[in-house]
Amino acid sequence: MSADPADLLRQHGIQVTAQRLAVLRAVAGQPHITADGVAEVVRAEIGAISRQSVYDALGVLVEKGLLRRIQPVGSPARFENRVGDNHHHLICRICGRVVDVDCAVGAAPCLTAADDQGFEIDEAEVAYWGRCPECVAQARNTSPTL
Repeated sequence: MSADPADLLRQHGIQVTAQRLAVLRAVAGQPHITADGVAEVVRAEIGAISRQSVYDALGVLVEKGLLRRIQPVGSPARFENRVGDNHHHLICRICGRVVDVDCAVGAAPCLTAADDQGFEIDEAEVAYWGRCPECVAQARNTSPTL
């Protein structure tokens, strides 16, 4: 986050609360974090907070464009503070690691649909699935030798 988190909230018309600030810091500190992960980090920082308060804060921050919510198939929603650039993600099938990857081609929306069916496309969401380098190396190290 380039600006002071409290100023960032005010600039977007969001009331500044300790919970929202802690949620912003949690996501900034661990991009692609789950809501449960956010709750854990926030509890360690400010003490008791309900799961519903975490979800409410995340919802407001996503709605106002300060956070982005992604939900890879078969996994819980994840949150990141890299917004506005329509980047994509690499996801490891083994360990679940998620990393950012820049846009596939050109400027947003990155991909042109073969037939847009009359839609005005402003965003493309792409997830590349595979195995991260660590999981590939581990598989090689545990493979039986002949």
